[in-house]
Amino acid sequence: MPDEDIKASLRAAFQGRVLDDADALAPHLTDYRKRWTGRTLALAQPDSTEDVAKLVNWCRERRVAIYPQGGNTGLVGGSVPDGGGHSIVLSLARMSAILDVDRYNNTLTAQAGAVLANVQEAAAQADRLFPLSLGAEGSCTLGGNLATNAGGIQVLRYGNARDLCLGLEVVTPDGQIWNGLRGLRKDNTGYDLKQLFIGAEGTLGIITAATVKLYPRPAAQMTAFAAVPDPQSAVQLLSLAQSYLSASLTAFELISGPAVELVLQHTPGARSPVPAKAPYYVLLESSDAESAAHATERFEALMEAAFEAGIVTDAAIASTLAQSASFWQIRHHLPEAQSIDGENIKHDISLPISRIGEFIDAAQTAVHRVLPNARIFVFGHVGDGNLHYNVSTPPGADASAYQAMRNSEKAVSGAVYDVVARMNGSISAEHGVGQLRVGSIGRYKPANEMAMMASIKRLFDPLGLFNPGRVIDAD
Repeated sequence: MPDEDIKASLRAAFQGRVLDDADALAPHLTDYRKRWTGRTLALAQPDSTEDVAKLVNWCRERRVAIYPQGGNTGLVGGSVPDGGGHSIVLSLARMSAILDVDRYNNTLTAQAGAVLANVQEAAAQADRLFPLSLGAEGSCTLGGNLATNAGGIQVLRYGNARDLCLGLEVVTPDGQIWNGLRGLRKDNTGYDLKQLFIGAEGTLGIITAATVKLYPRPAAQMTAFAAVPDPQSAVQLLSLAQSYLSASLTAFELISGPAVELVLQHTPGARSPVPAKAPYYVLLESSDAESAAHATERFEALMEAAFEAGIVTDAAIASTLAQSASFWQIRHHLPEAQSIDGENIKHDISLPISRIGEFIDAAQTAVHRVLPNARIFVFGHVGDGNLHYNVSTPPGADASAYQAMRNSEKAVSGAVYDVVARMNGSISAEHGVGQLRVGSIGRYKPANEMAMMASIKRLFDPLGLFNPGRVIDAD
């Protein structure tokens, strides 16, 4: 059937919008990092879950692949189509409603296309907190967050997206709608099916709505930016902070000195919160349920103990919300500063927290064997063991240096991942597998684990139409 006839048939299949002009398609065909570009028959934007089911049935009858897409803010190429052109990009942008906020059950139900910042705001209007928070929250969507099991800066206290989800509504590859939107903390009636779809990156089903947990808003927040002499001191500070602050410790970020300098170099108006340069810094935050006075007392006691133990060499405690925001801007501007600085090889890994210092030393040695002059930028959510370990060229590098780095990417990543594996870590902590790591996970997971994953994929999607070539190759 000619493409125009296929598109006419698609437009008749459901009530949503179908776009196929080049300008409308362009933002949906290239990933956020501009590493992957694909082709598609059209962009489909359904208006309802029933519309999604109709679209899935249309694709199934014609053996047309479906690439679900949220805000297209991912970093591993998981949401853009392949280059074949015989596929549909499915965007849930028109399904963005907040369906219910239950203050007494502390739950919120929203459609999958709801932008994360809007979900946070809806919770705040009900005097509640939805704690999932990450740099792309102004454009990423709730469905995408769940499909990739997003992490962010408050995983230490509240967990990943997986931990925040109580129920899902999903359209499965056979065109069925599963309504599992239950706002229950306890439901011991068999398999917890929602967990199969969370983190599956759209390969098993299309999340169309979710019920998530809310929390009381904290009475006070305290933020500090502390200089530490090495990563092991940061790990010791984390242990100390957990002793002093207990569950009120909500964020604990490690940032290397070179990463901070990169932000200061490329971000107008950015200033370091502490005057002296240090090899590493920690950005930590507590959220206290009692009062500002109680929060201040506990936080100051922690910092005093850290200075006495010699694990903090300098620190600034935010005295205003504006100052706290300026501390966080150092962390939030890091990805942008790296993009301005030039290409880099990104690694999103997780480790036992006790081995973070050992990993940083060993990985640097391994990377420099491959790229002797490489710059390494380390930052991440060390409170939950997640590091972003990124490798770049030296300052002032020319085109040949960047080409050498591109040519060495597989070897560099292999060197990093081998160190991760030796320390019982994971090669993907929160960004997912997508296209970037689909060829690597089989090397670092047991064969029987890969076989079980492939069996699940074939069971749910025997035709292989849902986000093919992502996460796992069922063949």
